[in-house]
Amino acid sequence: QVQLQESGGGLVQAGGSLRLSCVGSGRTISTATMAWFRQAPGKEREFVAAIRGVAGTTYYTDSVKGRFTASRDSAKNTVYLQMNSLKPEDTANYYCAAAQRPLYGIMEVATSYTYWGQGTQVTVSS
Repeated sequence: QVQLQESGGGLVQAGGSLRLSCVGSGRTISTATMAWFRQAPGKEREFVAAIRGVAGTTYYTDSVKGRFTASRDSAKNTVYLQMNSLKPEDTANYYCAAAQRPLYGIMEVATSYTYWGQGTQVTVSS
């Protein structure tokens, strides 16, 4: 079992930055495929970013490329999502997720992930 806990959300003005953290417990997540999803009110949960393997290969949805950066600190069993140049449309509840095995080609699919955190709210004001 893996427990995930997100933190770092908050209220920020457009153009600002936030860094989300996701701490894993119960089992190492240092080599797991980890992802960030987000869900805005009335919308489906959508893929934001993923990081895979020891090499930390990253993947992003088009709308956040160049603005968001996923990373991991294996020693802290933590993954991060650095979010810069935030826009009002980035407002959502952000979730951290962990897969049980390395993912290839299906990282954008929420059902590929077994473990989920409770989420952290990000609100970007215009």
